[in-house]
Amino acid sequence: MKECSKSIQRRLADSNFVRRYFVGDGVDIGGKPDPLLLYKELFPLVKSVRTWDWEDGDAQYLQGVSDGAFDFVHSSHCLEHLVDPMEGIRNWLRVVRPGGYLVVTVPDEDLYEQGVFPSSFNKDHKWTFTIMKQRSWSQHSVNVVDLIGILGDDAELVRLAQLSETYRFELPRYDQTLTPIGECGIEFVIRKRLDAEISAGGRLPVDKNQPDREARLHFNQYKNDLQTLKHANQDLPPFLDEKLL
Repeated sequence: MKECSKSIQRRLADSNFVRRYFVGDGVDIGGKPDPLLLYKELFPLVKSVRTWDWEDGDAQYLQGVSDGAFDFVHSSHCLEHLVDPMEGIRNWLRVVRPGGYLVVTVPDEDLYEQGVFPSSFNKDHKWTFTIMKQRSWSQHSVNVVDLIGILGDDAELVRLAQLSETYRFELPRYDQTLTPIGECGIEFVIRKRLDAEISAGGRLPVDKNQPDREARLHFNQYKNDLQTLKHANQDLPPFLDEKLL
């Protein structure tokens, strides 16, 4: 219930969501009835968020959406409903511009389905998800690490986390997403690499422009401080001088 809404306070505490991930023009796939659009003003670098749902077409294909159409793509608990999540994730990354971000949340199979599939909590779930396990109890389990791996050189994984901060492991089997705080999910963020980056073996090209004079002074001071510290402690490696305390 309201899984996007639950994520907002957590995301606002992470500067990456505010300054990097949610920037420019985006699309929220499967966003109804709890779209990211409701919280647009909290992410000041967002220009627009289009909510894509049933009436817009199959989320697996995003037909009619051109390659690189959006600065970011967001999807909260939609991927598990697709017939083919692999094709879906490829198309979601396809419509992200190079340098933009794909932000996806899916239910964690052990926190949400809890050993039962088809899911007794949501009958429309076609897949379960785990970050990575050698063996799963679910015959429809998708390893998120493997899923991201099919995206190839375009995909730079910048965040992968189990959302268990508010999960109560001592409770008997219960759908904890019914509570106001339980997320029970996995969140991953993928940055779409630039062509020049891919050509360089995944390394982001370095900006050759120098920072302004004041910034250079402070950065150089860090190096000077390190050299001073090394010079003053040539005969006192860490911990060897504890007898002097």
